[in-house]
Amino acid sequence: MRHALPRPAWGPTGTPSDIMKPADILVVLAITLIWGLGFTLAKLGFQDFPPILLTAFRYLITAAVMVWFVRPPWALMRRIALISVICASINYSLIYSGLAGVDASTAALLIQLEIPFAAIIAAVALKEHLGIKQLFGMALSFVGTGFIVGEPKVQENLFPVFLLVAGAFCWASGQVLVRRLGAVDGTALIAWLSVFGTPQLFLTSFVFESGHIEAIESAAWQGWLIILYLGLVMNGLGYALWYRVLARYPVNVCMPYQLLVPVITVAGGVLLLGEEPTLLILLGGAIVIVGVAVITIEMPWERRRRESRG
Repeated sequence: MRHALPRPAWGPTGTPSDIMKPADILVVLAITLIWGLGFTLAKLGFQDFPPILLTAFRYLITAAVMVWFVRPPWALMRRIALISVICASINYSLIYSGLAGVDASTAALLIQLEIPFAAIIAAVALKEHLGIKQLFGMALSFVGTGFIVGEPKVQENLFPVFLLVAGAFCWASGQVLVRRLGAVDGTALIAWLSVFGTPQLFLTSFVFESGHIEAIESAAWQGWLIILYLGLVMNGLGYALWYRVLARYPVNVCMPYQLLVPVITVAGGVLLLGEEPTLLILLGGAIVIVGVAVITIEMPWERRRRESRG
């Protein structure tokens, strides 16, 4: 995270095609690579910028570029402004601050809890039905998280873990508000969340972080390139491609590919950051991903039952 907005739970429902064309498969794989490397590169960016300040610059770049290419959803602006507090300001302040204290691979696996959290909140707030399959997936996700948190290296400092889990919960809460917006262009939503989120994140950074001027003056060119990647490639290009694919295929066809995002982040952490995730973390992460898959992937019999209900 995906996923701030590490991976959306909204967007067009797509056309009724269950077979994705090879070209679109390549596009989806490119999206997973773009998002998967985001966490790894953000971790590198912390060498030049405090976490929340880095996030603020990321959203500034996204807003400055994308807002000119979308139609403003004027009727929804107040609600989008509220959502930006949860999904942009609070969410990413928590997640990036937590990421600063743990390995990128560990963080990427922990924030997968956003999926079971979203299912729970939707059941409570939207009265959505939770079946045995979804409950089993949630149980797996929480068991896997227990394995990760049980790792002695993680046990040494649990505060970043708390921040990451809280950030995942914020993301999940925001999705309920997003779904209540109804039909809204996803790219416009990202653009205006960035517009509203940018000043909030700068203010949050100035309150909770220090050394802003020094960081800006001494930042290496790699740090600025990372900000451009996060703002333009990860937020801008990544979501533009994602919504293009969602317009062609059902969400259930697209979502399984997103399970590769934490896998790519783990690989990026090992290759680019020299991280060495332990067997316990990898085992816990695998269980979490399986749990998320159980929750998100719709089985044929589930689809038939849903369609029979109209």
